[in-house]
Amino acid sequence: MALDLRQQQKLSQNLVLTQQLQQAIKLLQLNHMELVEAVQAEMMENPTLEEIPGTQNEGVSDAEYALHEGARSEQRDTAEQNNGASDNSIDWDRYLEHQDSSAFNQGSTGPSRFDDMPPIETTLSTNESLAEHLRWQLSMCSCTEGEQMAARIIIHNLDHRGYLLEPLDQLFAGMDLDPEDIAGALEIVQAFDPVGCAAADLTETLVLQAKAMWPEDPFIVRLLTEHLRDIETRSYAAIARAMELEVEDVVEYHRMIRELEPWPGRAYSEPANQYITPDIQVVKLGGEWQIVQNEDGLPRLRVSRYYQEVLRDKASTKDDKHYIRERLDSADFLIKSIFKRQRTIHKVMACILERQHDFFDRGPEYLKPMVLRDIADEIGVHESTVSRVTSNKYVQCPHGIFELKYFFNARIQNNQGDDFAGEAVKEKLRKLLSEEDPKKPVSDSALVELLERQGVVIARRTVAKYREQMGILPSSQRKRLF
Repeated sequence: MALDLRQQQKLSQNLVLTQQLQQAIKLLQLNHMELVEAVQAEMMENPTLEEIPGTQNEGVSDAEYALHEGARSEQRDTAEQNNGASDNSIDWDRYLEHQDSSAFNQGSTGPSRFDDMPPIETTLSTNESLAEHLRWQLSMCSCTEGEQMAARIIIHNLDHRGYLLEPLDQLFAGMDLDPEDIAGALEIVQAFDPVGCAAADLTETLVLQAKAMWPEDPFIVRLLTEHLRDIETRSYAAIARAMELEVEDVVEYHRMIRELEPWPGRAYSEPANQYITPDIQVVKLGGEWQIVQNEDGLPRLRVSRYYQEVLRDKASTKDDKHYIRERLDSADFLIKSIFKRQRTIHKVMACILERQHDFFDRGPEYLKPMVLRDIADEIGVHESTVSRVTSNKYVQCPHGIFELKYFFNARIQNNQGDDFAGEAVKEKLRKLLSEEDPKKPVSDSALVELLERQGVVIARRTVAKYREQMGILPSSQRKRLF
């Protein structure tokens, strides 16, 4: 088979996203805090982008505006000195060199009131990890060198719960360590705070904690090792017969077990609190709902007049003009993209407010079914645009803070032919379960009957699915005797 090079013409259609279109889509996906960060980053990189004086909000640097204002003042002073001469020369290279050196030396486009403050590394704090907490205790522990090495290996092979990732024989396979040192290291780590780490499973970690809290109790360890599943199902009578105890004693043991921590590493694995900044606020003014978009920290931008004048200046070189023209186009497109983003979000929220008027008036129980297509068809955009607008964006209203996607729900029909949203049914379930007697919890079948009295007809498996989604246990596990 001969190989040769040939030229061929082929006609095809491809969907190509320009860089500007990609930027517009990215801006649409950002929430308020991310948008503020993106705008500030763009202002640092693009010298032709500036904030309108008098609109600066907290959190926006003064340096960018001060630099451009100083440059314009210098130009005006030069023009006055030349008595209005048209050959007003600008030392463009010197200005850019000064700007670049300032950005390099100070990390910004000019001096800042924060220059005298200590660097962020001296004040930035992070949560202590489980491994760090255990290593600190190990450093103060008196043990042999072999136990020290084995303990470090064990500590670095714990998962976020505090459990061992694999059995000891597999963990230390091929390592030249004394088995006695490995066993001693395991006992040392399991005795550290929090007690129960380095356990193989749930039963072992509970046993370790029970031994530390009630070392003289003769039944607690046997109860955990032999009847933990019966405790879960509240089979108190069966446990009492097997262990020759009174039912009241078994109930008391269950109360004691509830004080133990199934995941000893939980306190060191939970992520830091993520604070939500709502993108939109819905408030009632004069008896009507009003939409207020959050613009805190978001500067109002404009294209720099100074660089527009530099572009018209005959003294500027061709390369300088080419660079400035690109930056001016980028700044102009960013401003238009932000405006379109805010307008699209406002349109989507206005449609949501119109369709979910009962929710804002009366609460989550009156949420109506709605899908992305409903909003997309009304405002004349694609469903993917509505999906981007509603993702990771939040609205604040008198009933709380909700993600915009919260308002889109499946349709459930009642026996009168009316429609309910899935979240509205969940809210009804949550209200019914909050009013139940803890000693006589309501079963899923009983919940079906209670919902039917309110006009909502759904299957028992749907009730079970919604209950699991809300993180609520079955009735057999919700029952409390103490």
